[in-house]
Amino acid sequence: MPQLYLGLMSGTSIDGVDAALVDFSGSHPRLLDCQTFAFPSSLCDELHHLCAPSVNEIELMGRADRAVAKVFADASLQLLKDNYVRPDQIKAIGSHGQTIRHMPFGEDNFSLQIGDPNTLAALTGIDVIADFRRKDIALGGQGAPLVPAFHKAVFASPIKSRVVINIGGISNITYLPKRGSDDIVGYDTGPGNTLLDAWCKLHTGQNYDEKGQWAAQSSADPELLELLCSHPYFLLPAPKSTGREQFNLPWLQQNISSISRHIDPRIVQATLVMLTTNTIAKQVLQFKDVEQVYLCGGGARNEFLVEELESELHECELFTTDELGVEADAVEAMAFAWLAYAHVNKIQGSVASVTGATKGAILGTYCPGKE
Repeated sequence: MPQLYLGLMSGTSIDGVDAALVDFSGSHPRLLDCQTFAFPSSLCDELHHLCAPSVNEIELMGRADRAVAKVFADASLQLLKDNYVRPDQIKAIGSHGQTIRHMPFGEDNFSLQIGDPNTLAALTGIDVIADFRRKDIALGGQGAPLVPAFHKAVFASPIKSRVVINIGGISNITYLPKRGSDDIVGYDTGPGNTLLDAWCKLHTGQNYDEKGQWAAQSSADPELLELLCSHPYFLLPAPKSTGREQFNLPWLQQNISSISRHIDPRIVQATLVMLTTNTIAKQVLQFKDVEQVYLCGGGARNEFLVEELESELHECELFTTDELGVEADAVEAMAFAWLAYAHVNKIQGSVASVTGATKGAILGTYCPGKE
């Protein structure tokens, strides 16, 4: 008997929502389908606007909260229709929402996602589990990253130590030791695609650099790379997490302007690729027993970035998670289906050693959709 869940994930790239249909009836979760549904351009603009302090934020946020939920609902119903599945066959939707502010450090730290789960539940008629980060934050954690618990459940091996690298807008890694220890390690390494996409959009009008072809035309600028790598975040010990609040276009432009010469935009793009790969590789190489590295997220489709990462991690075998039966683009959406499954089945969805919380917890808030 299938146990079907939906997972919805919209990341720091703010381009749309990934929707995954997952069956949990077997010993391992099975991905049945995953599709990406774009945000309307007007909503994209609003969400980008909300990621930085501005006037009238509360009203903008309130309206965007419901608008995002409507896009999520349409995506959910379309995915079900495409797979000939009825809403009443779905146990629950796990919805990450759209992060508009992530402030993990200091007193009263917080992480804020929008995409009203009540609206989503009402429009789909499906129970929704959402707001996954705040319980962990209440327990002293950073509420991020959340995917390592899922990585452990699905990708860990008893005979080989592995690292899973998720390259979304921000990159995060999960170290999975072969001995099956509970003390897995996971944290954000820094920028993934967020700066690459923003710089590409600014100079080419394209939302992203297809396969890294534009960046591949140039080499990195060593002085700029050194400047970017001097960001204090890279020296922080784990647990740690970050977002667009620290790594954004104004920060990049400020660093470029501090160099008293012109740098070709393509060279900047190549430098940003190296920023992503250098900061990831430096962290992965700390784990001396790692034999296999698995890539997921949109960055796994950037061929130039993957080639550069491969050269820096030449002692490890490098694959995408496709080799483990999960499409690289679907991992995060599938993770939020798993977090909904974990909530329903009273399984801890966070790992204290990853987020810095006092203990692991069952995550999420329940919004009924079935009357």
